[in-house]
Amino acid sequence: MIKRPRRLRSKEPLRRMVRETRIDKASLIYPLFVREGEKIREEIPSMPGQYRYSVDRLPEELEQVAKAGVPSVMLFGIPGEKDEQGSQAYAQDGIIQRALREAKRQFPELYYITDVCLCEYTSHGHCGLLRGQEVDNDPTIRLLAKTALSQVQAGADMVAPSDMMDGRVAAIRALLDEKGYENTPIMSYAVKYASGFYAPFRDAAESAPSFGDRSSYQMDYHNSREGIREVLLDEEEGADIIMVKPALAYLDMITRVREATKLPVAAYSVSGEYAMIKAAAQKGWIQEDKIVCETAVAAFRAGAQSYLTYYAKELAGYLDEGRIG
Repeated sequence: MIKRPRRLRSKEPLRRMVRETRIDKASLIYPLFVREGEKIREEIPSMPGQYRYSVDRLPEELEQVAKAGVPSVMLFGIPGEKDEQGSQAYAQDGIIQRALREAKRQFPELYYITDVCLCEYTSHGHCGLLRGQEVDNDPTIRLLAKTALSQVQAGADMVAPSDMMDGRVAAIRALLDEKGYENTPIMSYAVKYASGFYAPFRDAAESAPSFGDRSSYQMDYHNSREGIREVLLDEEEGADIIMVKPALAYLDMITRVREATKLPVAAYSVSGEYAMIKAAAQKGWIQEDKIVCETAVAAFRAGAQSYLTYYAKELAGYLDEGRIG
């Protein structure tokens, strides 16, 4: 035999030399939950090892993130009070706005991305204003733009609308530009499916809808061309980065999006992915570290350039150890 592919697998230095998919810490984004109150660090039952923090204790976790070498975080807020308009989402003294000011004061070297949505802030748990039993798109996007502006004014480096309303990227871009924030980028959750993988997040963020589900605005997981349509619309409206969510069950979409746009592509390894790995590892059925590395590489191999994951600190450690990268 002349052609022997195993030659290039014979030793670790050679395997690393010819590796096709590479990861570095700069690609990692760590999601964090901040809630009202003081001296709070409460574990999320469905996400062992993940916590909700009050603003005064958030810096403890940010210190660990910075030490691990993870450069970016995404913040999700849990307000003390909710109403039908989700008014705490865009309040100047809202939970995310206060968390940003404190985080930027103590750890200015980190890069802060904020989730822009109303579901954590509305009394009904849906991602916008209601008209009967339906989310009313156009009034909602005005509040989403107002939310994004308030977050940027409080210190957000990037905003990430996750609501899946039509036209929200354009509304956010227009208001940010009008107020002088034309250089603040938007990471659009353009390809966000109505997924069963979100259940632990809704526990973490206390954002489960009080009736129905989100299928009228999040995408049907049977569809792929629809996702590309969303990508192209958001690109036209001024998005700077395109996100695919979830990651693991939608690797085909990461690849298709990468081929459809010249914008950077991010993938979100969501709460359900994390919870399944944790649960199986606790049972001793899998080796957690190997599965974490393998699923991360899968997203990058599919075409992601940024990776949102609750395992960001662990992945940073694996990179340091040379076990992945």
